[in-house]
Amino acid sequence: MKRKAVFPGSFDPLTLGHYDIIQRGISLFDEVIVAIGINAEKKYMFTLEERKKFIEDAFKDEPKVTVITYEGLTIDLCRKLDAEFILRGLRNPADFEFEKAIAHTNRRLSKIETVFLLTASKTSYISSSIVRDVIRNGGDYSVLVPDTVVVKK
Repeated sequence: MKRKAVFPGSFDPLTLGHYDIIQRGISLFDEVIVAIGINAEKKYMFTLEERKKFIEDAFKDEPKVTVITYEGLTIDLCRKLDAEFILRGLRNPADFEFEKAIAHTNRRLSKIETVFLLTASKTSYISSSIVRDVIRNGGDYSVLVPDTVVVKK
């Protein structure tokens, strides 16, 4: 049976940290499904289509990566896709505490395991919110994201 992992997030936008986790996940799983969650309550900088395209373009030559969108619980998506794992990246202790609570809840509600990867030290400071702030203020965001992330002027 193929080992499938779902890597959920809003990816607003895809950062070098996300990119690193996906790249490393490829070596651990037969398929990494990057799942962009849809949350009507959230205000995004980039449209769903733009976020999906950033990721698809970044991994266009990698057949083990699939990009989808979804609504609802991640564990329901995993069941639907027959994915046994949720892949998550950890940048710092605050991320760990937050992600640990979600992982315990998911384990209580399902048999799905969460696999945590520590972000690379060179990308551990990068978050989508920092990237959005740099973009809003006219800074050079290109050093924080893959080159597929392009801001329309």
